[in-house]
Amino acid sequence: MMGYTSFGYRSGEFIRFIFADADLTLLWAARFGNSPESKLRGKVVWITGASSGIGEELSYQLAALGARLVLSARRENELERVKRTCLERFSLKDEDILVIPLDLLDRGSHQEKTAVALKHFGDIDVLINNGGRTQRSLCTEADVDVYQALMELNFLGTVSVTKQVLPHMICRGSGIIATVSSVAGFVGVPLATGYAASKHAVQGFFNSLRTELTEYPNITISTICPGPVISSIVQNAFTEELGKSVAAAGDQTHKMSTERCVHLTLVGLANRVKEMWIAEQPFLLFCYLWQYTPTLAWYLTNVLGKKRVQNFKAGLDADSAYFTEPKVKTT
Repeated sequence: MMGYTSFGYRSGEFIRFIFADADLTLLWAARFGNSPESKLRGKVVWITGASSGIGEELSYQLAALGARLVLSARRENELERVKRTCLERFSLKDEDILVIPLDLLDRGSHQEKTAVALKHFGDIDVLINNGGRTQRSLCTEADVDVYQALMELNFLGTVSVTKQVLPHMICRGSGIIATVSSVAGFVGVPLATGYAASKHAVQGFFNSLRTELTEYPNITISTICPGPVISSIVQNAFTEELGKSVAAAGDQTHKMSTERCVHLTLVGLANRVKEMWIAEQPFLLFCYLWQYTPTLAWYLTNVLGKKRVQNFKAGLDADSAYFTEPKVKTT
């Protein structure tokens, strides 16, 4: 009887994993942990890259929870649009949302921008480093300038803003610094060698920083590692040359919804999860394979990666490598 019960439990867990869209720790928190509303209402949250995609959706869901927001990105007009939408949809006042245009590459301005946020709200409870760009190009065709730009933006820009906010959190003894990394932060991704390198750097930096802050148990360093998510990140990707845009982003409908990704992210923040894997299958399975069976992961990555590169060279949507029917780029 005990063996049957054990088999039934394992079968149930296996079925749940098949349909899972996040790591088991995060899904446990979503079911049994703190709700985002209970922990984030009234908090001051600074979001970089808030003008579109995941950053924009973070703004809306946090506004719905009653958080106070600092919205940053390069495009001030888009930030104002996000702010207006928040004010129209949710019970926030104008002074609850501060727009601060920010260029992650202009590191000399980050101290001043941080001071503006602190002057307005007095505190920064949560920093969400979300700004960044991805890549769609082969290593053999990409200029070194593209790699430099990816590291300057995704890694050094993120580090710079973090270093401005961290002393404030250390002084008060609490806070959350969350960074949107990627599954590419710990696995290999063909056509995104520079992007993956920048996200690996992000992972290494924050994993090391977390250990430096062990004497501050109320400061949480959290890395968010999404798989493919519907957003504008592909449209804005670096290609083989600086200034050259992606010809077409291709079909995005097979990817995880932005709303679901952000909801799980906020669950993780409410429960102070240190690292989140947010991805639908088969990408979530790949995360576990890379963590626990890297030899098998390498084999499967090479099989799918080869097809991904072939599709890219043929002018097809690179992500079609993960699907039975190729998805041709749209014009």
